[in-house]
Amino acid sequence: MKTLLAPATRLWLRLRLNEIGPLLSLSACGFFAWAFIELADEVQEGEIHGLDSELLLALRDPQNPANPLGPSWLEESARDITGLGGYAILSLITLATWAYLLMTRRQGAALLVLVAIVGGMLISTGLKMGFERPRPDLVPHATRVYTASFPSGHAMLSAITYLTLGALLARVEKSRRVSAFFMGLAIIITLLIGMSRVYLGVHWPSDVVAGWSVGAAWAALCWFVALQLQRRGQVEKPGETSPPSDVKPE
Repeated sequence: MKTLLAPATRLWLRLRLNEIGPLLSLSACGFFAWAFIELADEVQEGEIHGLDSELLLALRDPQNPANPLGPSWLEESARDITGLGGYAILSLITLATWAYLLMTRRQGAALLVLVAIVGGMLISTGLKMGFERPRPDLVPHATRVYTASFPSGHAMLSAITYLTLGALLARVEKSRRVSAFFMGLAIIITLLIGMSRVYLGVHWPSDVVAGWSVGAAWAALCWFVALQLQRRGQVEKPGETSPPSDVKPE
């Protein structure tokens, strides 16, 4: 009896997850988009500047605000971590993932990943140009910056890239524990990159939270689109590959 129930239970859970997945992704998109809009409104009205300043100064030596709290190796580690959210590293990771998906004949997934991450970069650039918030001037910057402050591009693009790739790996992996590991790792990397920007004094805390919010909203929207395209057969399902172009289906 148990052997008959087990496959049926797994099938029922899979069907339920297929139904809940699009709803959860769309709900997450709406929630994080709302959070970004609310935070952007407070930033424009200047209501959060005081809290931003307190949090930024709390991470600095009161006797010398030029020095972040902690030993010198911590500051150097923060620079290494913040590099994981830079355009060069994210572009390299995106291209490597895109090439891997193409080589494994997952053309639909490859196109989706490329559109999601390149689209996120364009959104980040547009938002920075629209808000034009100055960088923090309370403390010296511990790394070079070239663009406006709001929202944090590192926080936003790391959320888009690592959460998208983490979700993709989680879908491909059959083990739930390994899938949870991939998603947990993606979230931890995203959080560390954002926190490193505040620690190095190049972003207000609200910049980072806004970057996380809009990045998570965009990643959730892209995942919702991916689930819809999978249902229509336009994007490969987990473990599926497209047939070679020179092989005709029988």
